[in-house]
Amino acid sequence: LSAIEGVTVIPELQGRVEPFIVPGALVLLIGLFLIQKKGTSVVGKLFGPVCLVWFVTLGALGIWHIAQDGMAILAAISPHYAVSFLMTHSVLGFVVLGSVFLCVTGAEALYADMGHFGRKPIAAMWTWLVLPSLALNYLGQGAMVIAHPETTANPFFMMAPDFLQIPLVILATLATVVASQAVITGAYSLTQQAVQLGLLPRLRIVNTSASEHGQIYIPQINYMLLVGVVILVLTFRSSSALASAYGVSVIGTMITSSILIFIAARRVWKKGIWLSALIVFPFLLVESVFLASNMLKLPSGGYVPLLIAATLMMVMWTWVRGTRILLARTRKDLTVQDVFKGLEVNPPHTVKGTAVFLTADPEAAPTALLHNLKHNKVLHEHNVMLNVRTAQVPYVPDEKKIEIVEIYDNLDRITMTFGYMETPNVSRGLTLAKK
Repeated sequence: LSAIEGVTVIPELQGRVEPFIVPGALVLLIGLFLIQKKGTSVVGKLFGPVCLVWFVTLGALGIWHIAQDGMAILAAISPHYAVSFLMTHSVLGFVVLGSVFLCVTGAEALYADMGHFGRKPIAAMWTWLVLPSLALNYLGQGAMVIAHPETTANPFFMMAPDFLQIPLVILATLATVVASQAVITGAYSLTQQAVQLGLLPRLRIVNTSASEHGQIYIPQINYMLLVGVVILVLTFRSSSALASAYGVSVIGTMITSSILIFIAARRVWKKGIWLSALIVFPFLLVESVFLASNMLKLPSGGYVPLLIAATLMMVMWTWVRGTRILLARTRKDLTVQDVFKGLEVNPPHTVKGTAVFLTADPEAAPTALLHNLKHNKVLHEHNVMLNVRTAQVPYVPDEKKIEIVEIYDNLDRITMTFGYMETPNVSRGLTLAKK
């Protein structure tokens, strides 16, 4: 929406394109979701070039307006102006914080692809490209608005000269498509991890690339996102109206991340409670102020991300609780030890070969084993109960993937453990078990 709204600043199109902004945004969004089943390679090829051109353009526009409209704006780098404004305009300053916060949205996703790219590339690009470009652009907008107050309606697109406004709209649209693709891909990855961790029901996951591991497509999630996005666009109809929902969702993500850092410091890094609190406190202090300011936006759309989050939490809680109840009741019926003790009294006919029975509960007798005994009245020479589980770490080394426990002479239990970033591969796991 915000990218396409840029056409409203083009003099030749003013007053004529407004009715087509929402339909145009919907066409782009629907098209983006519909091509997901083909894989992300098409949009993925645009990631690097588009982002590089985008940030260089941001920085160049900022430098141009700083030089043209007044170098004095560089004084705004000092935080004491912001502090002074908040001290002298207490209520107004508190309200303004909610809008100022939109300048840092995106920071919550800065490290989202850490697993793919590593820390160094992300830190380098942030330090040498993204941060300078954003800072220069915001300073340039400030200089332009001070010198030309009439540009406050849409300062970003008005930074470009008339002959560059259409190319800037096209570039902004491409950048938002790239950003949207990143969010969609992230939703697939998070859903896959949630399924493997047992937080969501099993879903159909399609691998869309034979050469790139991790490129997946989940039809149910794709169409749920599509319906949700269409409803949001038709309901709010402008980027300014969506800003309230956006701000609340981002500050919620940031605070959640800070809390998770505290938990990681205690459980993973084994730090003391006071040191862990000291690490997180500065972040939570700033985020809490922004959270309080963003709470003023709840009536104007800020409630939307809270409703979505509450719904997801309810679905996850229901699934986890239901799964635990089901496993508890299953264990009350028959354990594998009970079954094989009974077979010692009344042994079935033994046939050659090895039978592998998949089971979600390593303690309960597999249903397939019980049906085999009931209907075929046979037991194989060697039987394997195979349990596949997901660890709460991204990757599990091969030497720790397989655990074999001999329960009886003719029965082994094999537990395969995969990380939540891995795709479970039972065939490869059985190969490792042979070794």
